[in-house]
Amino acid sequence: MKVYLPIAKEYLSEKEILGLNPLVLAFVGDSVQQLMVRTKLASTSTAKAGELHKLQSEQIKASAQAKYMDEIMSILTEDEIAIFKRARNTHMNTMAKNASVADYKKASGFEAVIGYLYLLGKNERLEELFEFIEKNEAINNN
Repeated sequence: MKVYLPIAKEYLSEKEILGLNPLVLAFVGDSVQQLMVRTKLASTSTAKAGELHKLQSEQIKASAQAKYMDEIMSILTEDEIAIFKRARNTHMNTMAKNASVADYKKASGFEAVIGYLYLLGKNERLEELFEFIEKNEAINNN
């Protein structure tokens, strides 16, 4: 999978990232995932924008992100698991309309891991995780 991510001129240090609220990491991770999914769809589909939006929404929703988290949990590093747990366990003032509380919290943890890796500049690791998810999806759909 070819991944196109904006390259920051400077990345944050581990210490700076750990000082951020985990939901800030999730905020960044959500945007990174959207960009990755939208780029992949734009480069592999002939669908029009409205249909691409529907396809993207299926991959970005909390229940899908929770499933992705289950898929990658076995290959996460200790640091990535710690970030996931911090975000999952953070008190949230809002909840998704169409997701269970458990899925929403797990999805927030998934997004935080993505945000954490992006802010560290670990784009190769991001590619590795998304390729792992993509391969699992292909296996599960056959």
